[in-house]
Amino acid sequence: MSQPEPRFPTSLGVSDEDTITLLGQDLAADLMGQVGFGELALWLVTQRRPGRGQVRVFEAVLVALADHGLTPTAIAARLTYLSAPDSVQGALAAGLLGGGSRFLGVTEDAGRFLSDAIAQAGPGLPADDAGWDEVAVAALERARAARRLVPGLGHPVHKVTDPRTPALFRIAGEEGLLGPHLRLFAAIGRVHPRVLGRTLPLNGAGACGAALADLGLPPDLLRGFALLARAAGLLGQLAEERRRPIGMDVYLTVDRHARYVPPDGPDPRAAPQ
Repeated sequence: MSQPEPRFPTSLGVSDEDTITLLGQDLAADLMGQVGFGELALWLVTQRRPGRGQVRVFEAVLVALADHGLTPTAIAARLTYLSAPDSVQGALAAGLLGGGSRFLGVTEDAGRFLSDAIAQAGPGLPADDAGWDEVAVAALERARAARRLVPGLGHPVHKVTDPRTPALFRIAGEEGLLGPHLRLFAAIGRVHPRVLGRTLPLNGAGACGAALADLGLPPDLLRGFALLARAAGLLGQLAEERRRPIGMDVYLTVDRHARYVPPDGPDPRAAPQ
């Protein structure tokens, strides 16, 4: 008796000698030139073709996260390209590997924080801003008691307002997609000064995490979308490094200002007492 042929089920892509099928569609005939990349990315993950409003919010998130100047991820990519110009993939990977709790990873961390807070609030969602404020206060108090930072609050550059945040709220509102995660994030912006004792901006990465969660995307995949967006930005950084290189200047500036100090000596960067 012959053994059954092994099968590996997938709802994504398969191909044969003549065709490529993706998401049950003929790639060449039905998707190429018909579907934008953002729509396709969202469709691949959710396995449902998104509506126009969902695509608009999703692509707004991708645009918001694509590039934010000479951040550590961009510098890592440029310096890796300086060291190995024959390895574009290595330079891109170097930048993407730096997506962590301080840069890019905030998108996922905020989505998780908001999802957990909504789950802990119990069944039923608040009907108004006052109700969301109560949920926000409880979440902030738990974070303060655990000595945890609240993801999505604060920014190293934008000290008052991150311009991406109100834009994303506006776009989601226009598309009728101002869901519970964004509403809770807005409530955190309203109530955190009285809970934490200081006022911080709601940053764009946190707003992006809230918007992605409101699109129904799993919180533990949200960092992947931040990396998807940043890959485009890093490619732009590498293209600019080819046209107008600064990697060598960055390296030499740090190298020429390196100074030996004993391992147990005072930090020379510290302000005088």
